[in-house]
Amino acid sequence: MIVGKFYNGSGLGNMLHRYIATRVLATDKGYDFGMVYIDDGAGKEPGFKGSSFMDIDWGKSVEGLLHEFNEKKVVENGVDTRSYDPEFNFIEDNTIIDGEFQDQRYFEHRMGDVDRWLKVEPLNMGSDVCVVGFRGGEFTLYPDLFLTPEYWSQGIEMMRGINPNMKFEVHTDDPITAKQFFPDFGCVHDIGLNWRSMRYAKYAIIANSSFYILPRLLNGGLTIAPHYWSRRNTKVWSLPSNYYKHFIYI
Repeated sequence: MIVGKFYNGSGLGNMLHRYIATRVLATDKGYDFGMVYIDDGAGKEPGFKGSSFMDIDWGKSVEGLLHEFNEKKVVENGVDTRSYDPEFNFIEDNTIIDGEFQDQRYFEHRMGDVDRWLKVEPLNMGSDVCVVGFRGGEFTLYPDLFLTPEYWSQGIEMMRGINPNMKFEVHTDDPITAKQFFPDFGCVHDIGLNWRSMRYAKYAIIANSSFYILPRLLNGGLTIAPHYWSRRNTKVWSLPSNYYKHFIYI
């Protein structure tokens, strides 16, 4: 059995990456899988953040395990530069795995399976709608992390270059801050609609948040993402695992 970890304080994006890494590895190896919740001291009740709109298979109940695997984390000059850990391929049966597992090489060979595992009700978004994935909240506290108005303006200009009549919808965890950035666009603060819109819209501009990654990779449409991912403002690649060849980085 391969067992993945959910931390109570994790957001949906992190949870889903951990989940699919667990299932992909178990499927590749021909093992059973299961998931467990770990109390990380965040003071939140254990629970899957996508339960209101996504029904996923939790695998089998977890009993005794013999091994533990931790994704290799690399920090250089205070910046997290982790990427794909090839030791992932040598994980044995009866192992609990811990890591973010967001590098595309962990799961890209099974995207058809991932699409079935993360099945949601489709949305008809139309061909002239661009969804803007704006991450506010705690990101606003970190100048290195929080994307500037210039990034969003550049992305919107590029989309209007594709279609001068492009319509924009802002999908966000923080509608108050989003309205300050996008006073002329409608803002949607609903986790199910946010994820499903990202999954089915033809065009998207996304923040440096794991929430938006999987729905956009499953979508296959045009996605604009921030160059350097979590450190666009300082022009140093943080988390090169979050480079996806399908995205356009600006």
